[in-house]
Amino acid sequence: MEKIEAIIRPHKLDEVQDALSEAGFPGLTVSEVRGYGRQKGHKEVYRGTEYTINFVPKIKIELVCPDGMTEKAIDIIVKTGKTGQVGDGKIFIYKLKDSIRIRTGESGDTAL
Repeated sequence: MEKIEAIIRPHKLDEVQDALSEAGFPGLTVSEVRGYGRQKGHKEVYRGTEYTINFVPKIKIELVCPDGMTEKAIDIIVKTGKTGQVGDGKIFIYKLKDSIRIRTGESGDTAL
């Protein structure tokens, strides 16, 4: 099993979620996060005054999938989350030892 964490633009969430759902990924966790990468935030002008936005709002998607499904999920996230502009986000992949469904005690892939 592997855990995928993807940081994407907020307006891309519905598109990514729909594509993952259609491809057979039954669940995911979404968090609103703020941060910056190489661009170190950005500047905006409001009523003639320039403001520096140090932490850019993003969405973090987390999902766990069986080893054979990881590449498919990554391809979907890249394809649907990409705008081609700076700040599209990042994907991180972690190897998981196990998963356990609390309600039934099932473990491994069946707990997903």
